[in-house]
Amino acid sequence: MHSLSRRSFVKHACAATCACGASFSFSAPTASLTPRWRQVPRDAVQITAGPLLTQFNDQQRLYLGLDDDSLLKPFRQRAGQPAPGADMGGWYDVSTDFHVDPKDWSTANWHGFIPGHSFGQYVSALARGYAATRDAATRRKVSALVSKFAAAISPKFFDDYTLPAYTFDKSVVGLVDAFQFADVTEARDALARLTDAALPYLPQKAETGDERRARPYHTEAQLWDEPYTLPENLFLAAGLGMGERYGPMAMRYLQDGPLFDPLAEGRSPFKGKHAYSHVNALSSAARAFLSTGNEKYLKAAGNGFDFVKAQSWATGGWGANETLLAADDTHTLFDRLSNTHNSFETPCGAYAHFKITRTLLQISGDQSYGDSMERVLYNTILGALPTKQNGETFYYADYNQRARKFYRPEPWPCCSGTFAQLAADYGISAYLLDGTAPTLLVNLYVPSRVTVPLNGEKVTITQATDYPAGNTSRFTIDVARPTTFGIELRIPAWAGPATRVKQNGKPLRPGEASRVVRRQWKRGDVLEIEFDMSPRLEPLNAAHPEMVALLVGPRVLFPVEAPDEPVTRTELLSARPKSPDEWIARTSAGDLRLKPFAAITTENYRLYSQLRSG
Repeated sequence: MHSLSRRSFVKHACAATCACGASFSFSAPTASLTPRWRQVPRDAVQITAGPLLTQFNDQQRLYLGLDDDSLLKPFRQRAGQPAPGADMGGWYDVSTDFHVDPKDWSTANWHGFIPGHSFGQYVSALARGYAATRDAATRRKVSALVSKFAAAISPKFFDDYTLPAYTFDKSVVGLVDAFQFADVTEARDALARLTDAALPYLPQKAETGDERRARPYHTEAQLWDEPYTLPENLFLAAGLGMGERYGPMAMRYLQDGPLFDPLAEGRSPFKGKHAYSHVNALSSAARAFLSTGNEKYLKAAGNGFDFVKAQSWATGGWGANETLLAADDTHTLFDRLSNTHNSFETPCGAYAHFKITRTLLQISGDQSYGDSMERVLYNTILGALPTKQNGETFYYADYNQRARKFYRPEPWPCCSGTFAQLAADYGISAYLLDGTAPTLLVNLYVPSRVTVPLNGEKVTITQATDYPAGNTSRFTIDVARPTTFGIELRIPAWAGPATRVKQNGKPLRPGEASRVVRRQWKRGDVLEIEFDMSPRLEPLNAAHPEMVALLVGPRVLFPVEAPDEPVTRTELLSARPKSPDEWIARTSAGDLRLKPFAAITTENYRLYSQLRSG
């Protein structure tokens, strides 16, 4: 059994809400490249119902239906090849319209910003979807897109291209995933051709913004390139045997001096840095540890994540206006409640968040990373508006005191690619396998079915739940003969003392009611968990304890169409469910309606309420 404390991984110098939280000290486990938990095969998990399945199906259906010629058009145009098909629009097109002036953002025209930028992410999402479903039509789509893309690869594509490293990285992940998840062997040669074409246009190392500014550039946008996110996917390509050069390339683009060295030492270099790309870079650090064994990178990933977590909203989201804060900044989050509606770059941020929490959970076994993943799941991405057929995409979650949900105005932005990738990863985020013992970890409580070998036997476990609207989850075991293995349940830190586990209807004795249930299981056995989901309040941070969010279980309850008037702690905690998607709190000003993020549609809402005494 593992302690509920974080005994083996990240140690905080002070609590996340501490106003003086300027540093963290990371204590890595004994050097080992064998993660505590390993990923289950993608086709071992089926999400069987609920919003995760809806998002996955919607995203797969959307990209399966897009015209190949339209998707390939920017690459063919810039290569000087015939380019049939309709323009996609928005960021995706080849166009001279793109223009930004940092002194006056109101004049920006984003049409043609990064032609073809998200193509690789769409291929990646479809390849991951195929690995989960084994749908033949999906594999044919992936194979055809890789083949057509390979024929369009040309150095001309990167000539005077705004963000060459950014789009190269997205194309790499598409080819890597097509190769490993959809068995498209042509992706290996396509990656070699793509790398040859891109290399002359890539920097020699992971340059910082200041270093890029010191070199010649034509437009301000060229300073936004993201070479420091390259290592993760290059390490994966090397590990898959796609080419010997990708490992050294990955090492070359590790941003040690400006980013990973200070993070490993417990110092934050994040002030003013772009939020998504720097959190995404933490996955490169974690992958560098797994590829090299250098604990510096594991320390950097762990400390970096804790710095981000300490400046997060109650939803788990971070990076208002796409910018990270200094470690000792306790006031900017409060200011952002009134001066921006761009609070969290939702699909991109959630994708980066899932990757790093899943990896750190696998390496360390520390299940608080699962808690963090779950918070982002229910309070950000599951409330995202669905991507439209024309490419309009939910981009920012709004946590302003007068907030609304909205689409980004131009189609096919970056979040269109990460949204599809994230939804394709829901299955592998739900369960993990013990690296040494026959044990299955339940990380997400979602309607699903998982089939894995445990102690030499094929075991199927079906999870039935309406969590988090309900507080129970039920697991039914199917195994051909009685078999001994463990089922480890992630018990969130918020779970109250009345949380209990039952086996075949019988509550476990106090000494048995741990997160691990190990026994000889037979067909038809049932394991149940019932969570104590008492309402609780979380302050914005220690500097602003008067601004609080109301949570029940993993979900934040947002006041909707509510007057901007202070309430008492007692009034907020009086909230009771009217339905699974609406709660009512009795206040002196009348009933206060509250909803989880996924249930909010067109209503005005807010994240935090101001407390008054009484």
